[in-house]
Amino acid sequence: MAITAGMVKELREISGAGMMDCKKALTECDGNMEEAIEFLRKSGAMKAEKKASRIAAEGICRTAIDGGKAAVVEVNSETDFVAKNETFQAFVENVAKQALASSAADVEGLLTENWIEDGSKTVKDALVEKVATIGENLNIRRFEKVEAPVVVDYIHGGGRIGVIIGAEGANGDAVTEALKNIAMQVAAMNPQYISRDDISEAELDKLREITIDSALNDAPSLPKPILQKLIDRAVCEKLWGDPDIKAYEKEKNNKFLFNFLSDEAKAKLGALAMEGRGAYIADKIFSGLVDGRISKQLKEICLMDQVYVKAEDGKQTVGAYLKSVDANLKITKFVRFETGEGLEKKNEDFAAEVAAQLG
Repeated sequence: MAITAGMVKELREISGAGMMDCKKALTECDGNMEEAIEFLRKSGAMKAEKKASRIAAEGICRTAIDGGKAAVVEVNSETDFVAKNETFQAFVENVAKQALASSAADVEGLLTENWIEDGSKTVKDALVEKVATIGENLNIRRFEKVEAPVVVDYIHGGGRIGVIIGAEGANGDAVTEALKNIAMQVAAMNPQYISRDDISEAELDKLREITIDSALNDAPSLPKPILQKLIDRAVCEKLWGDPDIKAYEKEKNNKFLFNFLSDEAKAKLGALAMEGRGAYIADKIFSGLVDGRISKQLKEICLMDQVYVKAEDGKQTVGAYLKSVDANLKITKFVRFETGEGLEKKNEDFAAEVAAQLG
């Protein structure tokens, strides 16, 4: 029997299941609506679709490695309780293996592939079945892969953070151990780049602009010569209110001066500094302050510039540590997933939920 768009639409409205699930059910049942509904119930598609609107921001990350390839995935659940469930964890481990073997470019493509554990179903079918079995909305959120001569992985906090790293130039047990240490570094310190060379000119320009504006708006942190000129103008031109002017006259030699000034007075200094933005950018003292702050930020976001967390002297950088292991060792790529990052998490209020159900 030919399956029409109208039949699919009708079944979707009755069941709440997805369009493709409805089409599949009608095809399997030769257009019989009642049998198609029963088919959806048995497959778990109806149950899964109803749960799909619920927020899944918990879950775990898992990794998989095969030779010079590694993959990391994040699969979300609604609650941390399910994230600790062995059935769920086994499913996520299989998703990682699926991602490693996959040629898909994104999750949408991954979902259409034959499931690694059972070729008679797709990855989406397996996901729907797990939703029906576990009873929560589950979501394969993302995956990424690394391919290199040497790859390592690291899972932190039971799966809260997953890291994979690829490297070249050297191999052996010492190299693998070193890269494992760096994977832990990535998990703990969350760098954004391997080195400064990976930051584009546009990104550096944006970083400088942000640093300049934040410095000017934070008047108390400005170099003393610049700050004093701003204060003198605020006082002489009576741009501050009388209470702040009086507080300044009384406490101007106090290193905690800004504790005695209002938020409005501090904001006015920031506004005055922004008015003279062009002149301050050309000022050598201010330019030095900006360069120093940018350098500090780069040390925080660039892996090679970060202080190695296991450094005995508390100063050795990651770059220096890797050179001490092998001068030719070079990290080519790293990926760090943290479960739920960027997702809205629901605010659990079980008392309110029970009350709502009772009444």
